[in-house]
Amino acid sequence: MNQLYANLFYFAALIDQKAAGIPSASAFSVKKILNAVYFWAAVIAVIVIIIAGFMYVTSLNNAQQLTRALNAIFSSVIGLVIVLLAFAITNIVVQGVS
Repeated sequence: MNQLYANLFYFAALIDQKAAGIPSASAFSVKKILNAVYFWAAVIAVIVIIIAGFMYVTSLNNAQQLTRALNAIFSSVIGLVIVLLAFAITNIVVQGVS
């Protein structure tokens, strides 16, 4: 059975990817998709920070609204930091692999 798998892998290696219509790794770039996801996540985090800042300014010293605005700012800043770290880590890994 192991010999069968070895033969299949051997013949699969002989197939020309372009002639067989198999997309190469460069044609389907995971890095491009991840960068788009990171971009939109960062945009959403910044929008939430702006909205929470507006909520903070218009809270009129209401403790409940003030706490809600501060929690939203804190959470979105943490989310933005996580997105930036994920962006940096995946770009380092992708450059190391290629």
